[in-house]
Amino acid sequence: MALLGFWPLAAKRKRWLAVCVVVVSGILFETMAPYAAVVDTTVEQALVVDYDTGAILLEKNADVLMHPSSMSKLMTLYMVFERLREGDLSLDETFSVSERAWRMGGSKMFVALHSRVSVSDLLRGIIVQSANDACIVVAENLATSEKSFAEAMTAKARLIGLAHSTFRNASGWPVPDHLMTARDLATLARRLITDFPEYYPLFQEMHFTYNGIRQGNRNPLLYKQELGADGLKTGHTEAGGYGLIASAFSEGRRVVMVLNGLASTKKREQESERLIKWSFRAFMNRGFLKSNTAVATANVWFGTRATVPLVTKKAIRVTLPRAIAQNIRATVVFDSPILAPVLRGERLATLMITVPGIVTPAIPLVAGVDIERLGFSGRLFAAARYLLWGGSAK
Repeated sequence: MALLGFWPLAAKRKRWLAVCVVVVSGILFETMAPYAAVVDTTVEQALVVDYDTGAILLEKNADVLMHPSSMSKLMTLYMVFERLREGDLSLDETFSVSERAWRMGGSKMFVALHSRVSVSDLLRGIIVQSANDACIVVAENLATSEKSFAEAMTAKARLIGLAHSTFRNASGWPVPDHLMTARDLATLARRLITDFPEYYPLFQEMHFTYNGIRQGNRNPLLYKQELGADGLKTGHTEAGGYGLIASAFSEGRRVVMVLNGLASTKKREQESERLIKWSFRAFMNRGFLKSNTAVATANVWFGTRATVPLVTKKAIRVTLPRAIAQNIRATVVFDSPILAPVLRGERLATLMITVPGIVTPAIPLVAGVDIERLGFSGRLFAAARYLLWGGSAK
């Protein structure tokens, strides 16, 4: 078998183990110098991810709990976007402003006491102006209190894959146990882009004027058009330092980046620009397998067929260093043998692609055909044959 028309497939199977590993070797690119995806950065926490493939290009303390500051406002936005999508809320609907929201310190959109503000304006206040007062208005109107809204944020975070985030308020105002990880923030950014494409363009808006006060977007990358940046959110507290979660699209690729713990706005601007440029300069995406491609086969017990092809459910793209080394391999992991019946499209295996200097996500492989289970007499015959001669129990 050939991968992409020219990569030979050499499979080695360890039989009768609880887990059977098939190694796809001989995946060759043009010979080039070995590549090391190591880049120094002064940030305390960092994660750079390819949006399409999920490949991790850079990570530093990505699973360390940190103070996310205003970057956690993205979770507040997720909660609002979800209500909008479900039809429980509209952009034209207005929310009342409490005295608590009006008095809130830090960055503000300067909502007036006891006024009513549209959801559309509140979203722009949160995104463009990083408005703490707008976050409280949203929380108090969508829940009984900001505390209960924060509890709902934490519960929703678990459901969408944020394993370590805990929210105590809607704004990111510094409290000891309002914590996230860089990995969770990257996951949240990818979910926002994927789940709410109709609202994502709001993150590109450069300025917003409310109550006669015009404020600019705090994301420094938006002002550098050549970078392709179109989101998402800055953050700063004394406890967390200066942070940025950014997304940029260039040359057909999107990169999501989380940085935190920088010492100043200038360092945040410089480091974020440097790492975004590096992400596009140092890496590329390449088609690896077409959809419905058989990658390996697995033995089947008590089935009408002795083996089942393990196929890709969708086309697979892989992020690669532009200066790639030769030692790339793919490993297929599955329980062997597989017990019939087998349904076409059922997930049976995992494809792991190992690329030097990059952490690539696991890729599911599914059954390529339906395989029915043998009847009682057929199973007896298959078991007897296995006991006498070995091989698959067909």
